[in-house]
Amino acid sequence: MPYWSVRESLSQANRLRRSYYELLRDELDQFMLQYSLVDSFNNFLSRNKNYPFVEKRELKPRARISDIEYESQNTFLVIFIEDTISADHKKYIRFFDVNKTSKTNMISSKTLPLVSTFDRTQKFLDSVKFFDFMGILLPVDYSLLIQRDPSSRLADRYALTHFHVRIDWPVADAAEDLARTLRYISKDLYEKGDKYAEDIQKKYFEYYGLPVMAGGRRTAAIVASQYLRRIPCITTVYAGSSGSRALIRISERGVSKAILIKLTEEELTETSASNNISVNSFKKNYVVARDRKDNICIFQVSYYPTSHARPPDDGKLRELKSDLYWQTVDGQYIMPKPGVWKYPPLPHNIIYT
Repeated sequence: MPYWSVRESLSQANRLRRSYYELLRDELDQFMLQYSLVDSFNNFLSRNKNYPFVEKRELKPRARISDIEYESQNTFLVIFIEDTISADHKKYIRFFDVNKTSKTNMISSKTLPLVSTFDRTQKFLDSVKFFDFMGILLPVDYSLLIQRDPSSRLADRYALTHFHVRIDWPVADAAEDLARTLRYISKDLYEKGDKYAEDIQKKYFEYYGLPVMAGGRRTAAIVASQYLRRIPCITTVYAGSSGSRALIRISERGVSKAILIKLTEEELTETSASNNISVNSFKKNYVVARDRKDNICIFQVSYYPTSHARPPDDGKLRELKSDLYWQTVDGQYIMPKPGVWKYPPLPHNIIYT
């Protein structure tokens, strides 16, 4: 059984909430693709810098890539929860009155370019000003928390309730939690020695598709994703770093990464033909920018855990084998431009070609 409540086990009220959450998440996905990839590309252009495209080898499971920090790349961490986090979890997910998105906190925060005419409704996802508000907060350090508004008892309403949210659960505890679930240990991370514990922590990063030396926001994202399994609902974590140049998305569906890729005119023509789309329609609905003679598109790859990264069917303890892969490529797609309504993602296999 998964750690969240599957739809079939929900009440009619909670099924409706699940549907509403997924609808809002679809909109948030579009905004995050725009902010993390297209806006970052434009940042490089405005500063007369070449955009550092991600190489396809960087998308392979267990890729070892040395990060270079790029100031023009938008960075962020966003946690979007189907339910409301209770106060019991404040020890490790640091959300308090002092970092609520209230008028007093917003105006007193000198890092935020907000005026005194503060709109109290803009923090709600159903507000027309929500994404403008979120765009102001995203450059702020740490992470943003979006959850069901605890005051919305009769109607589920989601709000960006906190900013400057720290994730303070130790990586070792997160790795121990995962290893116990996967039955590589029975209780304690160090029960089989220091070397075994170190190997488990390395595999923990691999489970979430990151190199073991990944930086702060990405590490915070996978720690938050693991910790929030304590809450029986679905959660989506978005992370972007100046080194990865990717939108990392972790949800109940697993891990995905979205990047920008270049397509030559010939590749664009071939892709259009294989998907029965005219070249003009492809350019209009999938090409987000141009780079000299190349067409820039959004490419998304999703990953799936191998049998070694899923709980064993018999529930018995097993031994960790570091050389076995914990992640495999599941799907590869060229994504429509953010905001495009009628065109779907297009299959596009490039990682192993």
